[in-house]
Amino acid sequence: MLYIVATPIGNLKDITLRALEILKSADFVLAEDTRITRKLLSHYKIGKPLVSYREHSPLKIYNRILRLLREGKNLALVTDAGTPGVSDPAAKLVNFLSDELKKNFQISPIPGPSALTAALSVSGIKGNDFVFLGFPPAKNKRRKFFDSLKKYDLPVVLYESPHRFSRTLNDLKNVFGEKKEMVICRELTKIYEEILRGTIQEIDEYFKNNSEKIKGEFVLILN
Repeated sequence: MLYIVATPIGNLKDITLRALEILKSADFVLAEDTRITRKLLSHYKIGKPLVSYREHSPLKIYNRILRLLREGKNLALVTDAGTPGVSDPAAKLVNFLSDELKKNFQISPIPGPSALTAALSVSGIKGNDFVFLGFPPAKNKRRKFFDSLKKYDLPVVLYESPHRFSRTLNDLKNVFGEKKEMVICRELTKIYEEILRGTIQEIDEYFKNNSEKIKGEFVLILN
């Protein structure tokens, strides 16, 4: 059995009781970054062997995970934070295992925190109809990506890292103009959590005047 386990996006208390039960009972924990996952497991006094996986892990890592499942091991797959498969490498691993194991493959989601749903819940924007596009391209095809946003007549949700946040605001301003309304969610569930509403220009000016706050991952919602 492979369990897809959602873990906290910041506050460690946000983990579910079922997630803790699965992590305690699993034979191995598959982790995007073993250092981050080890901190979570240590906090809850869970001692389990960790297997590192990344989107660009060599095939031998994928085959090792495949072999563990074929040996009857129960595996818990986690990402660095939030729900695996949402803008992280988990989807590639799940597809690989599904193709290899076919009908003999059992997979179970253990739902929990997600920056996407957390941000939508406080945005004031109806979450029944929106477009989620994850992280914009870091280098190639950025211009094409941002230009393509104009075709959506729905709220658009993006993730962004602190390293490219200011650049992304500028790219959005070039596409939509200064008066486009948006919501910014920063450091959700953490001590410095911040939710901002305003035009792209207002948001841009705020962070230019408070550059020390460009930390942690951001959720951007264009309305």
